[in-house]
Amino acid sequence: MKDRSMKDVQQPDSRTPEQIRRSRNRVLALSLAAFVVLVFLISMAKMG
Repeated sequence: MKDRSMKDVQQPDSRTPEQIRRSRNRVLALSLAAFVVLVFLISMAKMG
């Protein structure tokens, strides 16, 4: 029988679906904001 390490064992997620959704939305919002800032900075660099 294989010896399983702790990282191989899946821990049940204690967060509610609402908390998971909110967390995912926050990551998406931050990613979109970072993309917008990046496009803005590149545009300003090309114009200037």
